[in-house]
Amino acid sequence: MGLPLSSAVPHGSGHDAGSEDRSMKTLSPAPIQLVSALAFALGLATPAFAQHHDHAQHAATEAPKQDEHAHHDHAAMSQAEPATATPREPVPPITADDLAAAFPDIDHHAMQHAPAFNRKVTFNRLEAWEADEGTGQAWEGMAWFGTDTDRLWLRSEGERMGGHTESAELEVLYGRSVSPWWDVVAGMKHDFKPGDGRSWAAFGVQGMAPYRFEVSATAYIGEGGQIAANVEAEYTLRITNRLILQPLVEVDMAAKDDPDHGIARGFTGVEAGLRLRYEASRRFAPYVGVVHERALGDTADLRRAESESPRDTRIVAGIRIWF
Repeated sequence: MGLPLSSAVPHGSGHDAGSEDRSMKTLSPAPIQLVSALAFALGLATPAFAQHHDHAQHAATEAPKQDEHAHHDHAAMSQAEPATATPREPVPPITADDLAAAFPDIDHHAMQHAPAFNRKVTFNRLEAWEADEGTGQAWEGMAWFGTDTDRLWLRSEGERMGGHTESAELEVLYGRSVSPWWDVVAGMKHDFKPGDGRSWAAFGVQGMAPYRFEVSATAYIGEGGQIAANVEAEYTLRITNRLILQPLVEVDMAAKDDPDHGIARGFTGVEAGLRLRYEASRRFAPYVGVVHERALGDTADLRRAESESPRDTRIVAGIRIWF
């Protein structure tokens, strides 16, 4: 028990500590360098990974902008020829008759110089009234046939009273347009009544005066050098689209006395009328109105001598038509 231990044990323990120190001193550089190398490698790899990650995110963000037209159908945008559907029935071939009907021969010279031929018939007054002598009727109408510049005119007016014709006349005139608003007329007039029939040479003007007055002025030269004249003016006042008021004034004159027909020289008579019509259509219009007639000057005295009144006022009703 009291024997001393070998020197290996004490020295071993002491040598173990020293050897450990030495071992640590000898082996420590290798692990430190390895760790440093790994850390350095990791340090380089981290920025690269981060940079690669940023580029990936940027590419993912920019991808829609780069591909914003990727879904467009460029084939649909191209001007492709439309598909033609097969007709149920085959289209017949075009014949020479079809071409002639589609492209007729046109005479351009005739189109430029051949005026259009037209016509119109108008009865401005077809009216009746009641009087002491019985029922009276009157008419006034005109018709024309021709072109815008050359026309054949027919004008007629007259009166009946108690079943007897008191006056009736017919004019046949050639009219030539001298302006957009006026025609010059010349021709013949024949009086059927009163008295025996007689004929006149007629010439005058007719048309639209300023302020839209329709005017006609005609002079007549009859047998025995008798000269007469008639001036008529009327105005159309449109109250509504269908309701129209039309005043009219007519004056007669004579250059010589004609007692056989109850006419004295000078102004022989005047007639004034006011008619209100309703245009049921453009071609038909019933109307009512008032008419006043009066003999003037010596003509009025001739009527009194025949026991006739020199003046007359009446209420009339009638129609206006044209075709």
